[in-house]
Amino acid sequence: MTTVKAYLDTHYDKLDFYTHAITNAHGQNHPEVFAVRDQYVKLRADAKANHRLDANFDELRRTTHNYAIPNDVCPVFEATYHMLAQADQLNASA
Repeated sequence: MTTVKAYLDTHYDKLDFYTHAITNAHGQNHPEVFAVRDQYVKLRADAKANHRLDANFDELRRTTHNYAIPNDVCPVFEATYHMLAQADQLNASA
């Protein structure tokens, strides 16, 4: 079984790039992506420090409305939310 920390390590490059990219592409219409980026950076730092991540994912779920995909976004936005949701599920099952 993959741990949330291993998942975040495996997907680090993509999530780091994607969370930054969606701020540029969608920040004007979806300002919450700036908070998603900040929350992802904090999540990574907390995961590396072996902290509990429940509060991080609670905040991400609130910000993203449970990873709901808006209907006017690109595939990168959608993939970002899917990967974050997958990490959240791994955390919940740990």
